Amino acid sequence: MVEPTNEASGVKTLGVRVPGELHPQFVLVAKLDGLSLNDACVRGIELYVESRQSEPDLKARVAAVLEEIEQEANSRRSAIQALLGPAAPATADKPAATRRRGKGTTQ
Repeated sequence: MVEPTNEASGVKTLGVRVPGELHPQFVLVAKLDGLSLNDACVRGIELYVESRQSEPDLKARVAAVLEEIEQEANSRRSAIQALLGPAAPATADKPAATRRRGKGTTQ
């Protein structure tokens, strides 16, 4: 489970299930290194991401995901534009509307 905890700093909360036999080892090693369990988890995540970045297939897989995202965005954009219709003006292009009060009155 990942949920935002502090949007201003970009920190997320992550609940991790650690096997019973690994937990006491994790606690001891973190304590010996002078780390909180949270800091040890963050270090582990950083090491995992760094190690994956050095693998040759990752860039190709990331590029494929990026292409999927672009295709989805284009599909959504087309669907929204279809809802608006072909004559829907962009809001930035609209001139400011003026209102007339009646025949003999001035504005």
